[in-house]
Parts: sequence; structure tokens; C-alpha cells
Amino acid sequence: MQKTQLKSLNSAQVLGVIARIKLFALAIFLFALVPATVRAQHEYSPLEEKTVNYQNWTLKDIKDDKPVDLRSLVEGKKLVMVVYFAPWCGNWKFEAPVAAKLYEKYKDQGFQVIAVSEYASRDEVRKFFGPTGAPYTVVTESETREERDKTAHYGYRQITGDKRKWGSPWNIFLDPANLTKEGDVLTEKAWVVNGELIEADVEKFIGDRLLPKTATAIEPCKN
Repeated sequence: MQKTQLKSLNSAQVLGVIARIKLFALAIFLFALVPATVRAQHEYSPLEEKTVNYQNWTLKDIKDDKPVDLRSLVEGKKLVMVVYFAPWCGNWKFEAPVAAKLYEKYKDQGFQVIAVSEYASRDEVRKFFGPTGAPYTVVTESETREERDKTAHYGYRQITGDKRKWGSPWNIFLDPANLTKEGDVLTEKAWVVNGELIEADVEKFIGDRLLPKTATAIEPCKN
């Protein structure tokens, strides 16, 4: 505010202007202190069947650095969710507890979660999951942000219409019984989520495929 404008105000008005300026500065300061994960906005996306031409892969396990093959990981499972994530991503931090919750709830019914880390070092991934590690298998596809356009993850997102810059998280559901037994392409079509899971919708999707259907008993007609 210019000096000429301040002169036209009385002392109470000047003090009011100064107080508002101080409050505004304080608000900016406090906002800067809030972690990015808190400031991040949810990026929920529906579960949709898409043409994806999803391919088999061999990537290093985060626990022991040994290569693991996707076909071997899904063997014997009834439904598998592969989630691609960046450990620094606020939206993944929103989804991570949901993925763990679904895994713990349905793992005994044949559900598996496999997480593929992107755009961060393996040490960053280990730090994210902490000393106990993840409850499910975690592997690494890329370790720097510069690799983004070269990853299979990026390619699948382009095919399925995901317009986000980093695409974390990105989820794909695989039915092991219907995957190809040989060749690079595991499945032409699959159910994918181009963003965060909508928990209620995904849980229904999982339950419909894993939990036994209980038929309602029909009372016979009495003559």
C-alpha cells in the first residue's frame, strides 16, 4: 500500500491493515511447514477394463536384490494387484495403507499385491517401508526421474489414457488363471486404475472374484 494511501487512513485503520498483512504472512509460513503429503490432493480413479498388452517382467526384489519373475510370483494366486508407485509421491502415501489393508484382508483367499517402485533409489524405497519392510513383494523398475519416458510403466499409462505426469500410483489387476503360459504378453486386456484406488469399489471387485457365493435357499411351494 502506498504512503499517500496510508496517510488517508486513521491510526486504527492502519493497525488493521498491518494486522491483516501479518496474518497473511503467517498463513504462508504455516503452509510451507505442512508436509507435501498433507497438501497433496487425492487423485481417485475408477476401475476400468482397458486394452493394455501387459507384459511379463523380471525385476529385482527390494529385500535381497535378487531378480524375480512375474509369472512365478503370481503362480497359485487367484487375483493379483500390481501397483506402480514412487515413494516420494503424496498420492501413493494416501494409497499405501489401503493396499496393505486389502492385502491383509484377502491374502488367505488367494489375493496378492506386488508393488513396482519407480523414479527413486532402492534406499528411498526401503526407507519408505521402514525396518519391517512391506507385507508384500516390492520390486524396482527405475531409480531416477530421468528414466520416466523409458519405463514400461509410462508406456502402459499412455495406452490406458492416464494423463498424469508421474502416474503414481497406477494399478493393474491380473487373473493368473487367464494369463498366457508363454511369450512376452501376459494379457491383452486387464482392469486398471489410472490413479488412487476407490477402496469400496475395488474391495467389491476383489470380493466378487475371491469370496464364495452363498445362494439363497428357496422355500419349496406347498400344495
